[in-house]
Amino acid sequence: MTVPTQDPGYQAAGAPPHADEVRGSSLGDLMRQVTTDLSTLMRQEVELAKAEIRQEGKKAGKAAGLFGGAGFGGYMVALFVSIAIWQFLDNVMDSGLAALIVAVVWAAVAAVLYSMGKKNAERIRGLKQTNDSVQRIPDALKPHPEGVIR
Repeated sequence: MTVPTQDPGYQAAGAPPHADEVRGSSLGDLMRQVTTDLSTLMRQEVELAKAEIRQEGKKAGKAAGLFGGAGFGGYMVALFVSIAIWQFLDNVMDSGLAALIVAVVWAAVAAVLYSMGKKNAERIRGLKQTNDSVQRIPDALKPHPEGVIR
């Protein structure tokens, strides 16, 4: 994130100006300082949101990849192992019962793979820092449509 540059005579953010400095400033200078501060705040909020989206996007991509891999791997394993077990059990019992046993076993495998993917997806936490930061913006800067008279 970039740090904004300011005039050498401008006070650092967080340090309130002295009454003499405010009295000595023109309305235009004060408005320029407020506008600069708001612009800096908005740029920093956008940069924070971008960084969080990138970070959380990586986690979401990993979870999606695991879900996809689990699905494809589960399908292939289920297909070939099911055929082999079905053929093996067909020698011992009825073919329909053998198929049902194989299906139940692979349902359990799919449930395990799903729970692993779900655990990974739960690690995605959203834009927590951006949300916290935006909520600290003073109420005076937030729009109040019910109080606007046109």
